[in-house]
Amino acid sequence: MTSALCTVQVLKASRQGHRWPLHDVAATRAREFQLAPHIPLMQRAGLSVAQLAMAIAPHAQSLWIACGPGNNGGDGLEAASHLQAWGKTVRVTWLGREETCPPEARSALHRARESGVMFQAALPDSDEFDVAIDALFGLGTHEHRSAPGALDLARACAEHLNAARARGLPVLAVDLPSGLNGDTGQTFSYCVHASHTLSLLTIKPGLFTLQGRDHTGDVWFDDLRRSGDRICLPDLGVSPSAWLTAKPKPLQRVHHSHKGSYGEINIIGGADGMVGAVLLAARAAAWVEPSRPGAGKVFVGLLAGQPLAVDMLHPELMFRHAEDLEVSRGCTVMGCGAGASARALNLLIRALEESPCLVLDADALNMLAQHPELQSKLRVRANRGLLTVLTPHPLEAARLLKADTSAVQAARLASAQSLADQFASVVALKGSGTVVAAPRQVPYVNSSGNAQLATAGSGDVLAGLLGGILAQVLVAHAPNFGLAAAQKAVAEAVYLHGARVD
Repeated sequence: MTSALCTVQVLKASRQGHRWPLHDVAATRAREFQLAPHIPLMQRAGLSVAQLAMAIAPHAQSLWIACGPGNNGGDGLEAASHLQAWGKTVRVTWLGREETCPPEARSALHRARESGVMFQAALPDSDEFDVAIDALFGLGTHEHRSAPGALDLARACAEHLNAARARGLPVLAVDLPSGLNGDTGQTFSYCVHASHTLSLLTIKPGLFTLQGRDHTGDVWFDDLRRSGDRICLPDLGVSPSAWLTAKPKPLQRVHHSHKGSYGEINIIGGADGMVGAVLLAARAAAWVEPSRPGAGKVFVGLLAGQPLAVDMLHPELMFRHAEDLEVSRGCTVMGCGAGASARALNLLIRALEESPCLVLDADALNMLAQHPELQSKLRVRANRGLLTVLTPHPLEAARLLKADTSAVQAARLASAQSLADQFASVVALKGSGTVVAAPRQVPYVNSSGNAQLATAGSGDVLAGLLGGILAQVLVAHAPNFGLAAAQKAVAEAVYLHGARVD
């Protein structure tokens, strides 16, 4: 079995306990520069593309490949030569000019012509191909946007590829769907909607965050290594830009234990009209999932005028007046439906000063953004070795960073890291591909979940689930509960939250 045909398991294996390094464009360019003198990268990439196309659609006879003017197009031209040699009918729409294309791509062009590949300027009719391959632009999309006439033709090719996808035909993107930013997941003026993406050499973070997951389909990976290579990739010294979150291992609880062995959590919120928010958080804290039970004891401090006596769905939850909670013990979750009253503010100040492990969500984040004196307390907490976790959605993150939401979304990894550094906290920046960052740590990008989580209350569930897991980790690892362990625990909690709807 070839390397490429094995790689379908690579990213799917992230759901089976393996985390994968993600490399941004700069890191990928560095690795490419280091390997190019030793490995025929384009030829290997083209072979992998051709093999994957046949693995996706083994009975396909006709293929259309849209090739850009650069090296991504060269990968497509190499694939075309292989497919033609295997007896397939291959049509290529090429956007380049021989005199200006890169040397490797020019060599691939000559091989494709010599193999009998059919080149045509007109886009093929829908009944002329069974599979489409997007080899327009990869890492260098932005570099070719202004090439004479290339943008208009590229947009026409992208629309034709998307029309093929809409008809149910397989569309395989080479390295990245054309028009997708590999670092951020942003799209340009056009973007291909692929059914499959073969990420080459490295796995790019933009495939898994912002708009990336809507455009990539099933992600495959080939690092272009082969067993006979004399150069070893892990020794090249190119650090990952992020990690793709792995599925956590089931929690193994010993028989000789009791509820106190698994920590306690205080959940404060639920002002009048918002009691549901704190109940969602409390229920999630008490029961994460069958393989991952929640905190041993869950206390709920409601801010509503009439506190509940019991939750009939989860009678194990213990209700108290918010001021009576012992926030100096265990983990505290603050903000779910808390409102912005003076009472809520005083409770937040107390939690910031006393709680050894604090999760701030929703209204607590808004109060944090409005009161600069609270922000200094976060840095004091960090200096005392106390853990704080912030769980903003993009608008809340923008308020904290004094930016706008579009700026946060345009650079999700950088925004999450800025928040983590500024507030000396672990940060889970929610959204498609939630980013979990911590000071001086490589961030995680979450790989689970879907748009079913875009509903009211989803964030409250995540906050409670986070608290339930952190309460247990705090007991298990104290006093050696550092930032790296906390960030990993938060990333795993985010994964489990998303996995509920997968």
